[in-house]
Amino acid sequence: MAKATFTFPSGFLWGTATAAHQVEGNNTNNTWWAWEQETGHILNGDKSGLACDWWGGRWREDFERAAECRQNSHRFSIEWSRVQPAPDRWDEYALEHYRDMARGLIERHMTPMATLHHFSDPIWLAEMGSWEIDDIVKYFEAFVRKTVEALKEYISAWVTINEPNIFAALAYQQGQFPPGKKDFASARKVIMNLLKAHATAYRVIHQIQPQAQVGIAPQYLSIHPKKPWSPLDRWTAGLMNNVMNEAIPRTIRTGILTLPGMRRQLVEVKNTWDFIGIQYYTREYINFDLGKASDLFIHRSYREEAEKSDGNWLANEPEGMFEALKWGQQFNIPIIITENGVNDKDDHLRPRYLIQHLHQVWRAINFNIPVKGYYHWSLVDNFEWERGWTQRFGLWELDIETQARRKRPSVDLYAEICRQNGISSDIVAHYAPQLLAKLFPDE
Repeated sequence: MAKATFTFPSGFLWGTATAAHQVEGNNTNNTWWAWEQETGHILNGDKSGLACDWWGGRWREDFERAAECRQNSHRFSIEWSRVQPAPDRWDEYALEHYRDMARGLIERHMTPMATLHHFSDPIWLAEMGSWEIDDIVKYFEAFVRKTVEALKEYISAWVTINEPNIFAALAYQQGQFPPGKKDFASARKVIMNLLKAHATAYRVIHQIQPQAQVGIAPQYLSIHPKKPWSPLDRWTAGLMNNVMNEAIPRTIRTGILTLPGMRRQLVEVKNTWDFIGIQYYTREYINFDLGKASDLFIHRSYREEAEKSDGNWLANEPEGMFEALKWGQQFNIPIIITENGVNDKDDHLRPRYLIQHLHQVWRAINFNIPVKGYYHWSLVDNFEWERGWTQRFGLWELDIETQARRKRPSVDLYAEICRQNGISSDIVAHYAPQLLAKLFPDE
């Protein structure tokens, strides 16, 4: 075995990511809580309940674990419905709670990154029509201004909107997220409003914090035609790639939104980012299917021989990470991997998944792709949206009945990577010896 280390740049951000509704608990004033109360929306009828009890203060022990594992940053989100529980009321206690969290990270020598919208909305906003109404931009602007003013002393790295492409698709086109719509025209309108809200938030943040770093975090899905020789498969894959991957960042780059059946000038959106957050999980193979007209004739599948996560939810396709980062290079701004991870209750796949994906990140950096940080999803098992408690993405296992945390082997693996600022052959030999010959060949 060759002895070597894949070393990352000095100052590289090593962290984990979480979202408010998934970890806080008893978050009763937002669209997801209401969605959970209706039957049929969440697998097994699961409810978020106490979640990870972060609103009750258990973020402190989880941040302590992260710091002990040499993570130097954490990405968390601000819950709009807590900060603004009614259209005419702000909750100063909630803002102080988030100040405490940000201070808690800094006290542990970790850089806070905050997300301003991560899938959940106040119920009062949903009753008005939420992201389908034109006034959404002014409502979001007011929330952003209030939040950033309150937290500016502690936070200067902001993600405006988490996975706007996924949010629009699952909430307004596929019906899996609240409000449960299945209408592509609604999804297109929502994408436009998300972009306008992002651009407004970008300007508000820079008015308050001129030196802030502000970005947006779309999910990048590696999309390939199942039969490359088939014109229909290539067309379908290209259509999905445009809607899923290209539309939102291309609009920010050019000021022109192009979707099937829509072309809009959005000049105010152009160049409203200081970095792009890329969230990569897997690769899919696409073929044309006449029976899926409501899904734009798209049939999705994984490569048969690829390793799969629990329930075949994700395929381990690390080369897609390099593809995602190479794609992100075109925007000529810094890249931060704001999410990457795998659902793996028994931690059998996660060590390989983590090492292989980080090796691709290292490769990208050595091709001069400006990757500045990596946030693993997630620090601790949390409520995974419409999949409830059936998927376990945490480095730390959570017992939802007792709130006990149990360390998975990948905790020590990630800690070693953070400590060394790299992936050594010794790390691979200990945690994923199956990868040694490929990553560290003798010759």
